[in-house]
Formats: sequence, structure tokens, C-alpha cells
Amino acid sequence: MAAPPSKTTSNLNGQWVLNKTLSDPTDPALALQGVGWLIRKGIGAARITITAKQYVDDGEAGTTHIDIGQSASGLSSTQENRTLDWSARPHKDWLFGAVEGRSKFVTRAELAALVGADDGEARREGWVDSDYLARDWEEEEGEGKYIFSNVVAEAGWFATQVWGFQVIGGERRYVRNVVVAKGEKFENFKMVYDFVSE
Repeated sequence: MAAPPSKTTSNLNGQWVLNKTLSDPTDPALALQGVGWLIRKGIGAARITITAKQYVDDGEAGTTHIDIGQSASGLSSTQENRTLDWSARPHKDWLFGAVEGRSKFVTRAELAALVGADDGEARREGWVDSDYLARDWEEEEGEGKYIFSNVVAEAGWFATQVWGFQVIGGERRYVRNVVVAKGEKFENFKMVYDFVSE
């Protein structure tokens, strides 16, 4: 189901299911991340659901948090808690092992500067090799911001994502543009979600 107008990067609350028909295959990126063949096949066959709780804390800065539970039918679930202040935080789970992640809001211009130019941070650091993360976004009226996330894995790979909304097949959808990088190899893919419920 398309994302209702009330859903924006400031309100991702609710349950979302990965639409595998509209999304790109994730298998090449998972292989680059060192995920074994059997688990990749299980992920490929599973129904993947995320439940997001987004809120602003009571601190002086009023920092946004997004707590995400992810379940895949037949596999163990994972929990991701993101704080959008660009501070590095460690995380460890059964699928990807030990990682360190950072997240923040970015405007369209900031996103273009990060990934579009050869001297942008994402290019300099080897997270991306193109402007793929900045493509296809819908401009949110009154919002004008996207969620930018970068993960550095102990296993030697990077995963960089931009979250927002795109028009896919004539419908507004919650989408993540993702780039996984390891060494000189890059895998770009799009994850498209169906809105289920609040």
C-alpha cells in the first residue's frame, strides 16, 4: 500500500513491509557483506517487516530517534535504534556482526554535496562511487529533508543509506536508496516499502 500523506521523514511511525516486487535484489549486497548463501536465500524468501517508532527526546537539543524492529519470517529478528545526531554508536547483531553507525537529517543540497561531488565526504571516504543515493527523491512539502545513515562494519564494509519518499509505479512509497561498499566494489539497490498500519 502507498504511504499516506501523514507519513514523512518526521513521522515514519508504523509497520512497513518490504515490497520485493518493487525493490531491487539485495543478494549481491548481502554477499559483499559476508552473509552466507543459506541465510541470503532465507532472506530472499522471507517476508520482511519493520516496525518504526520515531520520537524527539526531551533533551536540550531535541534529538530525533527512530527505533526499528525488523523481522523476517523464519529468521531471527533484529533491533536498530538510530539517533539522528551524527554521533557514532556501536551495534551488534546476528546478521552483520559488530558495526558502528551514524545517522542525521540532510537537505537535498546537503545530500548532493555528500554524494554528488568528487570531494563530498561519502566519495572521499569510499562509501559511494556515484550520486545514486541522491536520485529519484520526492521533495517533501514543508519538510525538505531526508535521513542519511552510514554504517562501518568490523568486517571491512560500509553501508550508506538515504531514507525518504519516492513515486514508484505512480504511488508515493517509503524508500531506502542503499550503497554497500567493500574495497573497490559497490552494490547499489533500492528498498521499497508498503505501509501496513500505524
